[in-house]
Amino acid sequence: MQIKDKNILVVGLAKTGVACARFLASRGARVTVTDMRSETALQGQLAELTGFDIARELERHDEATFLASDLIVVSPGVPMDLPPLVAAQRAGREIVSEIELASRCIDAPLAAITGTNGKTTTTTILGAIFKHNGYHTFVGGNIGTPLIELAESHQIWDQAVAEISSFQLEWITSFRPTVAALLNLSEDHLDRYPDYQAYIDAKLRIFENQTGDDFAVVNRDDALVWHHAQRLTAALFPFSRKQELDEGIFYRDGVITYRHNGHEECFPTAAIRLQGVHNLENIMAATACALLLGCRPDETFEAILCFEALHHRMEFVRQVNGVSWYEDSKATNVGSVEKALESFTHITLIAGGKDKGGTYAPLAPLVQERVRHLILIGEAAERMARELGSLTDTHRAATLEDAVLLAAQITDSGGTVLMSPACSSFDMFRDYEERAQRFIAAVKAL
Repeated sequence: MQIKDKNILVVGLAKTGVACARFLASRGARVTVTDMRSETALQGQLAELTGFDIARELERHDEATFLASDLIVVSPGVPMDLPPLVAAQRAGREIVSEIELASRCIDAPLAAITGTNGKTTTTTILGAIFKHNGYHTFVGGNIGTPLIELAESHQIWDQAVAEISSFQLEWITSFRPTVAALLNLSEDHLDRYPDYQAYIDAKLRIFENQTGDDFAVVNRDDALVWHHAQRLTAALFPFSRKQELDEGIFYRDGVITYRHNGHEECFPTAAIRLQGVHNLENIMAATACALLLGCRPDETFEAILCFEALHHRMEFVRQVNGVSWYEDSKATNVGSVEKALESFTHITLIAGGKDKGGTYAPLAPLVQERVRHLILIGEAAERMARELGSLTDTHRAATLEDAVLLAAQITDSGGTVLMSPACSSFDMFRDYEERAQRFIAAVKAL
């Protein structure tokens, strides 16, 4: 890709934008960065660009700068309908996302993971499997390290594994993973997209440049995923925890079975530390990606046996008076909470936060069947109470700490208290990690 002496604009200075600006400047581009935040607010990010000749346009987006650019690189947090972006697109300027830029500059085979839920766990498991198989493996994307840093590192990588969000897929043109996985689809980010279909369409773009030589690992049990998978060009490789497959990977009677081109491998699940039905799906998806890309079955299974839960995803906190407490702060949408509720019975559910625009109706059967007490917090509490409150014993709490105290009072021994919000955290907390830490502290204080 020709970068040297090009006028390149980087829009948005979060971690991804900083990494892109640094990479492009190091390759001889004339780089400008633009962000609506002030120099004071961006002090940390700007410090990372020290030593590079990079122009700044802060607290504004100048349309003229967009129109004067040879290439515009858009950070994931920047909406597609930003007026200067729309003007640049109309004027024929090339606009790409960070993953598109990175994919043009890297040679390693890429396994890309998307879906509404389970992306981070699946990506992390897959990275661990590759490393245990002896591959020099880059793990990043939407988690931790931007994909562009793989290109910037000047190292030779055997394999790249990336979590990919719908936002990152919005401005791709040639991005093509060797293996792409779509774990599931449920309503999310409707505060960003005009409707659910627009969100689905963004997710499906992970497959759009694949050929018949590539693989699409898809959830056979998710009707929406399977419906859209039928029109893909890549070779379909389904995973299922509900039905046996002649080609694919499935769970049955305590065993995960992988079948591909007449070859079969079996993995008993009894000793796997990672619990929960959602993690069974994550493990199958990661295993499929790994084996399709040449990992050895024995080393793959060893890596899975050693893997434990990531922080803030169905994390066991402690047991108090016979009640088990779990923190699932990363469950910021309905689909994620569905998986959590499927993993327990006799639940006291603490939910609520900043409403993301989707319906809570899919939770109704599980709330009715498994949730003994529902405690609601945050801005979404009123709407959640309207949609779910009549299905079980429902309470409101002013703070998360109040919710923990109430849960301790009303949950009988043998029950489970689960904080799985189905909402983002920004109404009451800095992020989902702060929400998790506050919950854990309150539980430990009981």
